Amino acid sequence: MNHEVLAIRHVHFEDLGSLERVLGDRGWPVRYLDVGFARIEAPDPVAPSLMVVLGGPIGAYDDERYPTLGPLLSMIERRVAAGLPTLGICLGAQLIARAMGARVYPSGHAEIGWTPLTLTDAGRMSPIRHLDGNLTSMLHWHGDTFDLPLGATRLASTSLCENQAFSFGNHVLGLQCHPEIRTERFEPWLIGHASELAAHGLSVQQLRADTAHFGPSLEVAAWRMFDEWLDQLDTRS
Repeated sequence: MNHEVLAIRHVHFEDLGSLERVLGDRGWPVRYLDVGFARIEAPDPVAPSLMVVLGGPIGAYDDERYPTLGPLLSMIERRVAAGLPTLGICLGAQLIARAMGARVYPSGHAEIGWTPLTLTDAGRMSPIRHLDGNLTSMLHWHGDTFDLPLGATRLASTSLCENQAFSFGNHVLGLQCHPEIRTERFEPWLIGHASELAAHGLSVQQLRADTAHFGPSLEVAAWRMFDEWLDQLDTRS
């Protein structure tokens, strides 16, 4: 079966990261649609085998400032309704939650840095099991959160964010956290989000050191998680 992946990218350095290597090993070609450089509604949302909505520093509810959100939400709605594989990371997970009718809103605090995930029973029985806090830490970078969509299953939490990962059937996976981070490509995050880090009084040096320490094990864990999730997609196709 031929597979094609459409990745919706909001800022250039928040790409598929280590997950793209898994797709490359499988021979799944990736096409990026960079928001702001192409018409967001140009691709047929039900054509790709997998659609991934990546992160970015905007609010999933901020339609007035960012008119690309409306067409993107429509694309997600069509894929979820059609039972097609859809993955959301950070902002992408928030957009999936909103497209499914859940509320997305400011959490009242920023969760930026490395904190292990606590998995639910369902999470321990899913591909997310590879991201268990007993095996690896996790990078977080968000100030918004969302309610669990109706019919979705919570897979993981942290003390600051109840909905860190959720699934809907076998075809939808939302990840508020950032398992895709690649240690060797983390510096652009520190540069691109410099104002946010300064506003929250966070140490660039500490984030860099923590990523060098925790990043390699997360890359291995994320590889295993994503590979297993893709196997499930192949099973159902």
